[in-house]
Amino acid sequence: MKRVLILTTALAGLAALPAAAQQITVMGWGGAYTASQVEAYHKPFTAKTGIAVVSVDADNPATPIKAQVEAKNVSVDVASVEIADAVRLCDEGLVETIDASTLPPAPDGTPATEDFIAGTLSDCMIPTDVFSTVIAYDTTKFPNGGPKSIADFFDTAKFPGKRGLKKGAKVTLEMALMADGVPAGEVYALLETPEGVDRAFAKLSTIKADAVWWEAGAQPPQLLADGEVVMTMAWNGRIFNAAMADNKPFEIMWDGQVFEWEGWVIPKGAPNKDAALEFVKFSTSTEPLAAAANFISYGPPRHSSGPLVGTFRNEGKVPMGPHLPTTAENLTNALASSLDFWADRDSELNERFNAWLAAN
Repeated sequence: MKRVLILTTALAGLAALPAAAQQITVMGWGGAYTASQVEAYHKPFTAKTGIAVVSVDADNPATPIKAQVEAKNVSVDVASVEIADAVRLCDEGLVETIDASTLPPAPDGTPATEDFIAGTLSDCMIPTDVFSTVIAYDTTKFPNGGPKSIADFFDTAKFPGKRGLKKGAKVTLEMALMADGVPAGEVYALLETPEGVDRAFAKLSTIKADAVWWEAGAQPPQLLADGEVVMTMAWNGRIFNAAMADNKPFEIMWDGQVFEWEGWVIPKGAPNKDAALEFVKFSTSTEPLAAAANFISYGPPRHSSGPLVGTFRNEGKVPMGPHLPTTAENLTNALASSLDFWADRDSELNERFNAWLAAN
């Protein structure tokens, strides 16, 4: 009888909890990336709404999301995915559409649809951050000053030494054309032509003899650290981490950067869809996006967030603005990677790339 009374009392207590005292499950990529989201999104969201956020991680959240929805056994409410996966999941009807016009405006009233960087919003994903492929170099190798433009990366007479290049067509071809004088806004139109592809490979051929090829993101900072290259294509977060955590003398040259983005999707059948949408709206508003950039060197995708970004880990020492792909000064000659272009031409151009690489 006593046990029954205790159980009844406990159930009555649960029933008395306010409606907001629920929880959502958010799937991320783990490591420093998830840590930044916990500090900037999860904790403030819970403080504001009373809705707890449970974090789970995956090597690529798109994979378990697809499996869960197809099995009609969805346990995740929100997931972080790259734009290419978001579009694929959306096309397959596996994630919810999200009306960007319902997102919070910027503090000055600018609609969210105008505040997000052009091209980053899509039907089913709201972006959280922008990451970039950049040129990084070892400052000790250039006592008179390092490269200033993407053209300098290809100029081995002015800047002698081996170059680290991403082993693949994507990004590599875009950077080659920009180094050959093609404005960022004209790169993809030119790459759609045989003449443009020929021009990109011709430019790559000028440094082929000095190229050291990499495939994994951890390789470029290691190539620099080991002295195998003096400058390299690299993902900006990897270089920032090497400089901050390992005190490496590495700098990023932003001219000619190629940026991509990732963000939130809500799986079809999410058990807490309404709360999930509120989380997406909150976490992609101006202030939380700026707060996330204080913990990891990925840029906020909203223009209004940039001026609010502070210092690394809020320690007051290292300003994060100069290290973000989305800072205005870093976007002067930047290229947004074209999902549509690569969806249509990935196989064709990588076949050409591999044949070029194998040729003498």
